[in-house]
Amino acid sequence: MDHLLHVSAAISLLLLMMVLISVRRSHIRVEYSVTWLVAASAMLVLSLSRPMVEYIKALLGLPDTPLAVFLLGSAVFLVVFFRFTLIISQLRDDNIALAQRVAILEYHLRRLTRHES
Repeated sequence: MDHLLHVSAAISLLLLMMVLISVRRSHIRVEYSVTWLVAASAMLVLSLSRPMVEYIKALLGLPDTPLAVFLLGSAVFLVVFFRFTLIISQLRDDNIALAQRVAILEYHLRRLTRHES
């Protein structure tokens, strides 16, 4: 069990470093990096706190501690993926609205150039 928690902590630290490096190099926007930093930090705290994992395991009635770690990690990243799905959906809607505005502007521009001729 301790080995699993150590591996989980190492992965969390690796994710934290990757996000910070990506922000520093402007590969990821700061507002999106916050979600990843919170998720990686939550996983790091859970990985370093075996009593907390044991408590959650007992609270959920799970038979194995590794199952609790996996379930908690999955839950954290499902929340992250859901947040990014919301962001992508909003960006798609904004993109459609922008394309419609450009089409309207092109229509008016063509109308103006026809009247000048």
